[in-house]
Amino acid sequence: MMMLQDGSTQLLCLTASSGVPLFTRGASKQLPFSIIGSLNGVHMFGGGQGVVLSCSETEGGGKVVWRVFQDSVMLIAVSGGCNGKEDDIHLQRLLENVWNCMVLVLGQDELVNIRNVERLKRDLRSCFRLIDQLLEERQEGFLGNLTHCVDSLLPPNPALLQEVLDGFAQAADSEFGCLIVHGRIAAATEKWWRLAPQEVVLLSALIRSLSGSAFCDYPVFLPQGSPTVAHRLLRFQLLPGADVCVLCGPTPSLHRAQDQLVGCFWSPLVEALRDCLAVGERCLPRSVSLRPDVLALLLINRETRRSVSCVPTSTYHPLSGPLLSKARCWDLLKLFYIFTISRYFTKEETLCVSPEDSAERGNTEDFLIGFSHQPQQCYLVTEECKSYGLQTPQHQLFLLVLPSVPTFALRTVATQTLSDIVAATGF
Repeated sequence: MMMLQDGSTQLLCLTASSGVPLFTRGASKQLPFSIIGSLNGVHMFGGGQGVVLSCSETEGGGKVVWRVFQDSVMLIAVSGGCNGKEDDIHLQRLLENVWNCMVLVLGQDELVNIRNVERLKRDLRSCFRLIDQLLEERQEGFLGNLTHCVDSLLPPNPALLQEVLDGFAQAADSEFGCLIVHGRIAAATEKWWRLAPQEVVLLSALIRSLSGSAFCDYPVFLPQGSPTVAHRLLRFQLLPGADVCVLCGPTPSLHRAQDQLVGCFWSPLVEALRDCLAVGERCLPRSVSLRPDVLALLLINRETRRSVSCVPTSTYHPLSGPLLSKARCWDLLKLFYIFTISRYFTKEETLCVSPEDSAERGNTEDFLIGFSHQPQQCYLVTEECKSYGLQTPQHQLFLLVLPSVPTFALRTVATQTLSDIVAATGF
């Protein structure tokens, strides 16, 4: 039977040992308790027979993915729409992100050593806003949850912002600082970039979820670097849409940093910050000119694990008429990314490679057995658009263009787009 509406995803969290439900999030219509119990029971039965059940498809076209973390917490993702390997990758990434989110907010000890289930249920509510953000499929412009690369914005004046940010972080007794503009990282200290990519992605998501107040002091655990010892995340709003954050210890106090440091360092940069805000959802400075037939792009720096993505705001082309909606362009960009990495491109995640990523890489290698080489480029032609993927030692580019672009020209368009962005920004 079809358990959920097509395209919807529901997340279930249970204790691994006894199957006690801790929370459910996602689809508006929750699964009946009997089905939740059955999903847990079939996994436990498999474990008793020496079989690890990781995923299954239903007769109605849904997909279920299980994963147990630290022999303590079981996460189950149930999807109403089944897109084969693509859906598998998406759901596995979701489970990993949710677990890391829970560690980020509560710390690993509280999740591994469960002393009081009812208290844990209450504590987990503080994770719901961030978990709901991970489940939200319409987060246009934010792909880090899927790519495990940090959503970035390339400012027109990076050197000035970097110098001030480094000085601000040092004055706040921290080596970890970042400037967030429109929810994306515009500048960060060297140590911030050295955090595991998944940690930086989740910290960015957490900062977006905390927006709305002028400043805050929030305890966080780093899922890879410090899962049992909390740090303080200090966030200050500089301008609407622009926030500066640092990870620090007991000092400075929130009010000392707000009163003595923020204005001193950032007031002289108000115009530079406004120029940075003006870049907007495009994420690229005006020095980069995109072809008018580009519908969407995702550019990943494979060395730094950073990414920039955008859908140009134009919705009408003089020759082609109305274009795809922005939401549809983002959906197609995600699908093309998953299609490409699950079949053609390898992903060197040198930091914190998860079992799912290793299995995913194995699936890719199985698919590539028929090739005599490692593919570096691929393309896909559909009625809605044409897509081209390009991989170099340092970059991966995923490009969507109008169907009217000749197929033989796709490679030239992609290589020229990559060259223009790198030449203008050094990304």
